[in-house]
Amino acid sequence: MDIAPPRNPANAGEPTFRDAVDADVPALLALIQSAYRGESSRRGWTTEADFLDGGRIDAAGVRAIIHGADSRLIAVERDGRIVACCQLEHRGEAAYFGLFAVDPGLQAAGLGRRVLAEAERTARESWGVRGMQMTVISVREELIAWYERRGYRRTGELSPFPYEEETAGLPLRDDLAFELLVKELH
Repeated sequence: MDIAPPRNPANAGEPTFRDAVDADVPALLALIQSAYRGESSRRGWTTEADFLDGGRIDAAGVRAIIHGADSRLIAVERDGRIVACCQLEHRGEAAYFGLFAVDPGLQAAGLGRRVLAEAERTARESWGVRGMQMTVISVREELIAWYERRGYRRTGELSPFPYEEETAGLPLRDDLAFELLVKELH
């Protein structure tokens, strides 16, 4: 299902939202890596470079989300270029929100807020869910505060960081864990 509105020259520069396809995988990998890891991620404020190195996800992981029966990977384009993305996964009465990336050069300009709002709307309309869930690395206080300003609530429920999984990246600290954040959707 394509969720992007028809392309209109009058809204050039405006983001469009659509389901990702296999042809998007290279651009999505580059975007995700640039938003989270390495020196390019330091241009934005969502970097994990101080506590994780290596890749954020591989091509097989991206394809698994694209083709998952209960998941969607939303690609956000501006002027024909993918500039943001997020994962939605249907989990009963809630949707899981993850793999959220915004081009570091476009961060702090409102695009992330728009993507999150569109993800919430899409989850509500597509699956009729009543809530959103996500996990955030617990040491990411600034990012958690950003989600709290958008109505997400910390649960205090922690799950261990998968130190043994190569696809999780190369941890630079030994105190990483994921915290569950939730939001009721209306």
